[in-house]
Amino acid sequence: MTRLRPLVIVAGLVLLWQAAVSVFALPRFILPGPAEVAAAWWQNAGALLDHARYTVLEIVLGLALGVGLGSATALAMAYFRPARDWLLPLLVVSQAIPVFALAPILVLWLGFGIGSKVAMATLIIFFPVTAAFFDGLRRTEPGWLDLARTMGGSRLAILRQVRMPAALPALGSGVRVATAVAPIGAVIGEWVGASAGLGYIMLHANARTQTALMFAALLTLAVIAVALYYAVDAVVRRLTRWQIESNPTDDPLRP
Repeated sequence: MTRLRPLVIVAGLVLLWQAAVSVFALPRFILPGPAEVAAAWWQNAGALLDHARYTVLEIVLGLALGVGLGSATALAMAYFRPARDWLLPLLVVSQAIPVFALAPILVLWLGFGIGSKVAMATLIIFFPVTAAFFDGLRRTEPGWLDLARTMGGSRLAILRQVRMPAALPALGSGVRVATAVAPIGAVIGEWVGASAGLGYIMLHANARTQTALMFAALLTLAVIAVALYYAVDAVVRRLTRWQIESNPTDDPLRP
């Protein structure tokens, strides 16, 4: 039943979608039916897959850069107190600026190519990874640190052999969040200015009132996002397989 659950959920959503179209008699340019969207996808499968590859490349590059920069920043703040004093306020202030508002500036600086989209995705990914990893580094079990110091471990050795492994679950949570939001940055960048990508397809389909094609591109993006999330989740679970996961239903204190 567990393996069939995703299929049941998808089938239920499709039925609700078709019911909404039928009951409310919505015009095709407002909400096309599932069959019409499927037909549009099939007719434009080649173009959608070509543009999907471009979007996937943007997301993956942005994810790699965001995770790398975020992890390095968190390590710098955890190991060097001056870096923490300078970088932490900058990280907090940076979140007061809507990232979406930076998209036109990035396109102006980096052009209509892939660079501006990767930069947009990186900016969105950077903060959750940095915050999650830094929080994990700060919350290492005190007993482990005391034991490492008693055994004569240096600060660098303790960071590398104790604090970093202990913070991996927190980093994994940040990477999961980053993976879920990474497509947002890439697509927003494509909406502002691009010559390829699923966001580009959606923008032009909307301008031409090709609503079925727009939904087909949107569903393609959703499938990519879900597949990427589960792939990253599988990698994170493998890297933290030593971590014991509790089941809430097994909690004796739960009513």
